[in-house]
Amino acid sequence: MKLKNLFSLSSRRPTVTRLNSDILEFQAKYKIKGVLGKGGFGVVHAAIRKSDGLPVAVKEVSKDKVLDNDDKVPLEVALMQQVSDIPGVISILDFFDMPSSYYIVMERFNSKDLFDFISESGPLPENLAKQLFQQILTTISQCHAHGVLHRDIKDENILIDLSTHQLKLIDFGSGTFLHDGVYTEFEGTRVYSPPEWIKFRRYKADGLTVWSLGILLYDMLCGDVPYETDDQIMAAQLVWFPQLNISQEAKNLVRSCLTPDPESRISLSQVLNHPWVKCSQPEPIPVMNQQQQQHKGNSLESVEHHFLSSSGASSSTSTSSASSSQINSAPEEESVLCMEVDCSSDYLELSV
Repeated sequence: MKLKNLFSLSSRRPTVTRLNSDILEFQAKYKIKGVLGKGGFGVVHAAIRKSDGLPVAVKEVSKDKVLDNDDKVPLEVALMQQVSDIPGVISILDFFDMPSSYYIVMERFNSKDLFDFISESGPLPENLAKQLFQQILTTISQCHAHGVLHRDIKDENILIDLSTHQLKLIDFGSGTFLHDGVYTEFEGTRVYSPPEWIKFRRYKADGLTVWSLGILLYDMLCGDVPYETDDQIMAAQLVWFPQLNISQEAKNLVRSCLTPDPESRISLSQVLNHPWVKCSQPEPIPVMNQQQQQHKGNSLESVEHHFLSSSGASSSTSTSSASSSQINSAPEEESVLCMEVDCSSDYLELSV
C-alpha cells in the first residue's frame, strides 16, 4: 500500500503534500509553551493549537530515520498512523517537515508517565496493577494485529490519565513492522531487553514483547525493574518482597514471562489467557514458608544453536544506552530470593 493512502492528518490538505512545510506554517497553527521532556529521541514540547486552544505535545524527530519509500515519511509517523484507530495509543494529529527534523503533533491530557506514577506511589496494589496491565496487553495485541511492533515497552513509554487511570502507549521511535522472522536490530531500552538479545543479538517479536511485559509487570508490583545489568538479565533471578503480599498467580505470570529460554517462554496469546489476567479480583496469598530446592540453572544455552544458525546475514546492531533506574529499596531480612528455572519449574526461595 502506498503511504499516501495511510495519511490524512491535516484537515486542510493531505499530509503527503506537506513534506516541504516550513516553520512559518507550524507557527501559524501552534504555539509552543515549554518543554515536556528531552532524551535520545530529541525534544517533546508542550504546545496549544491556536484555532481552539487544544493542548498538544510536539515531538521533534531527526530526519535520519525515514522509510525507504517514494513518499519520504518518518518511520515513527508511519507506524503511529497505522495504529491510529487503537484507543490505547497516543493520537497523532499532524506532522510538519522542518529543515533538519520532523515535528509530530500529538494529543496531550492530564497525565504522567508510569515511571513517575510508580516512583511517587511505590509498588502498586495488585488490583490496580492488573487493571493497568490488562489495558497494556490489549493495546499491544491490537498493535500486533495492525502489523506494528513497538519494541520499547516500558513504564516511561506509557502515559496514565490521572483522572481515569486510562493508559496511552507512546513513543514508537524504536518500533518497526511486525514479521514472524528473527530480528537482528534493537533500539529499545537495555534493562527491558531479553537474554537472547544480550547473548545472541537476535530475537523474535513475541519473545521480546513478552519479556518486556514481564519486566513491566514486576516493576508495577514491586516498584522497580528486577534487573540492572546484563549478568542479571542472563541469570534471570527474581527477588520477591513478602511484605507486598503478591499473589501466587501474579508471581507465576512474571516468572513465565521472564523465562530465559525464548522457546519455553510463555507466548503473548498465553499471557492474555493467563488466570491472573482473566481473573477480575486476585486474592493475595499468605507469605510462603521458607524452603530450598535444587536450582537447575537456566536453559538459555539450549537455544544457542537455534539463534546462531538462523537464516539471514547478521546486520549491524544498535542498542540504546538508556540509563538504568536504581533499585528503590534493598530486600529486607524477611525477603525471599526467587530463582527462576523455566516457566514450568518450581522456584527456589532463600532467606537473605
